[in-house]
Amino acid sequence: MRFQQTIRKPVTCSGVGLHTGCRVSVTLKPAPQDTGIVFIRTDVGGNPRVPVSIKHARPALLSTTVGVDGVQIQTIEHLLAAAAGLGIDNLYVDVDAPELPALDGSATPFVSLLLEAGIAPQDRRQAYLKVVRPLEVVDGDKRITIRPAAESRVTYTIDYAHPMIGRQVYAYDCSRDAFVGDIAPARTFGFLREVEALWEAGLGLGGSLQNTLILSEEGLLNEGGLRFDDEFVRHKILDLIGDMMLLGLPVIGEIEAVRSGHALHARLVSRILESRDNWVLISAQAPVPAGRLRELPPSLVASPSRD
Repeated sequence: MRFQQTIRKPVTCSGVGLHTGCRVSVTLKPAPQDTGIVFIRTDVGGNPRVPVSIKHARPALLSTTVGVDGVQIQTIEHLLAAAAGLGIDNLYVDVDAPELPALDGSATPFVSLLLEAGIAPQDRRQAYLKVVRPLEVVDGDKRITIRPAAESRVTYTIDYAHPMIGRQVYAYDCSRDAFVGDIAPARTFGFLREVEALWEAGLGLGGSLQNTLILSEEGLLNEGGLRFDDEFVRHKILDLIGDMMLLGLPVIGEIEAVRSGHALHARLVSRILESRDNWVLISAQAPVPAGRLRELPPSLVASPSRD
């Protein structure tokens, strides 16, 4: 079991929100052990804090959003994926707008920023949620399942009626190197025919060929082409990794997703937390530290020797 981790020093980036189109500056800062990921809206009076958890998840179209008392932060999944992929558990995120910047549409800029800040181990061991019985969420032809496994793994399947996508399947064995090299660079994507619908919904106002793979009926509009032949399914895995941070703890289990998305990812997180007979908490220190699933009773904490 590893120690919890944060970053060594503050780092800043800026850009444009994918959906709002507004300029935004973000500063990532070290946070104490047991904090989790906490957004701080510096543009709102009192600088309200919004912790990342399924309790604070808010309905959103085509992104993951958290909010508290009407104060929200939108499109957080790429930063959360970068933190998860690097094993960063505790982080303060100062942000001066209601949406994180899209940057290049992948998690790689956030990975680079976090590595520039440096990763700092902390004094407390990290707890894990280990799945011991399968769970599944289904919505029509979409489904997502998590099963017991010795190590974390994600298998994702997508199927789009487009010549550049079609059916793609990717299996990702969770590790830092695999995330940085194989998952983080995959960019978000969309279809040209959907642009007007997004505009009518007040979304996609900051989208461009610099931060989104855009597909016409014939092919890809981006001149640079794809980073991977199966970049589309890899990006879906990136989104899932970020969305699973709503759980509050790293999870040990094998996830299989078919035609899933942000809403179904969030439903899986909720189902996991509701189904207490299907998992145990693995912790070298009991009870699980405050700030990590703090509503759970200590009786649900299992030591490594018991599992």
